[in-house]
Amino acid sequence: MATRKGYFVEANRGTIFFDEIGTIGIETQAKLLRVMQEKEFMPLGSGETVKVDVRILAATNAELKKMVDEDKFRADLYYRLNVINIQLPPLRERREDIPALAEHFFDKYCQENEKFLGSDGRAQLRFDNEALRILMDYTWPGNVRELENVVERAVVLATSSLASADVLPDHVLHSQGMRLRQDESSPLPPDASLFEIVADYERRKIIETLETCKWSQTEAAEIFRIPLSTLNQKIKRLNIDVKKLAERARAERAAG
Repeated sequence: MATRKGYFVEANRGTIFFDEIGTIGIETQAKLLRVMQEKEFMPLGSGETVKVDVRILAATNAELKKMVDEDKFRADLYYRLNVINIQLPPLRERREDIPALAEHFFDKYCQENEKFLGSDGRAQLRFDNEALRILMDYTWPGNVRELENVVERAVVLATSSLASADVLPDHVLHSQGMRLRQDESSPLPPDASLFEIVADYERRKIIETLETCKWSQTEAAEIFRIPLSTLNQKIKRLNIDVKKLAERARAERAAG
């Protein structure tokens, strides 16, 4: 196999990561399969075979099995790669990860843009609580990459060490995410911890789902795909008065 020498040689006796493996062409797929099977390749412009021992990690948003069925991805490479398959849920299903991911991307882009940020404290940039609440409510159709882009934008636009909702894109600000009535929303303090931010989102999401289910905790637990006992524990921990909320909803329907 003739290919470029750099990455495979550098990764020898280590790991090489292929992001969006589903986007590579059929010819490249054949070359990659050969390296994986034979553990050797021939660099471009050389007649010498190079031996390598490399562990391959691959990621994709595409449905590779469907691509195999459509002859867009080699079946032999698919099964060679698919030894241990880790299904990572989309960001909208693990929103508790958003604060930590945002912090990671802030560190990354603040470091990359350090010479442009000056000495106004933005090297420790973070979202304020209002902005984080909006991000926790958003559905993230673009997944983690969309969040990364939002953070990179915030690094450029923020004027202080706390990035407010003003730096968020319009489509995020105006999304039809779930919102509680104002009297049910408990504003987070400026120094709220990560645990408090996540708990605030979790509380509002549980109330919204219960309202959709007409306050059936059993049905809500099925939607969340958790045991009913786990949902009951969360309701108790988050001080959600289900009976009071259900009674008020019934009264409002009767009055309307």
